[in-house]
Amino acid sequence: MDMPECVSGLLSSINASDGGVPKAPRPWARVEISGVEGDRQEDLRYHGGPDRAVCLYSLDLIEALQGEGHPISPGSIGENLTVAGIDWIHMRPDARLEIGDVLLEITKATSPCTKIARSFRNDEFVRVSQKVHPGWSRFYARVLREGIVNTGDRVVLRSPALLF
Repeated sequence: MDMPECVSGLLSSINASDGGVPKAPRPWARVEISGVEGDRQEDLRYHGGPDRAVCLYSLDLIEALQGEGHPISPGSIGENLTVAGIDWIHMRPDARLEIGDVLLEITKATSPCTKIARSFRNDEFVRVSQKVHPGWSRFYARVLREGIVNTGDRVVLRSPALLF
C-alpha cells in the first residue's frame, strides 16, 4: 500500500519504566538522543542505543488486539509512545514523525520477546512480529530533534519519499 505524503494522529500515551515492562504512563516527557528521559532498558543488546532510542506502537492495534482477547494495554509491550489515528501499515524505516517539539526517524520493526508474553492470550507474543504478522509490529526510531512531548500532541508521519 502506498503511503500518502503525510498522515496525522495523536499521541495517546507516553510510557516509561526503570527497566522492563510494563512501562507506566506519564503526561509528558523529554525525548533526548538517548531516548525518553526516565526510561531504562534491561537488556541493551536488544534495546536502546541511538537507532533504538524510542519504541512506538499503535493504540488502534492495541484496541484490535484487545478485541481478539489479548490483555494488552498502552505500555505493556514496552513502547514509549502510543499513537492513535495513524494507519500502522504506513510505518516503515526512514519515515519521520513529528510529535510536539520532537522529530523521530523510524529505523526498524522490533522483534518481540518472551518478556511481553503476559500481554497476550496464551503467551502469543509473536502476534506483534513483523515477520509473522506484517503491519502489527512495534517500531524503533532515532531522535533527530530533541524536545518535549505531551499526551494529546499531534503526530505527523511523513513519507520517506518526501524527505529527498
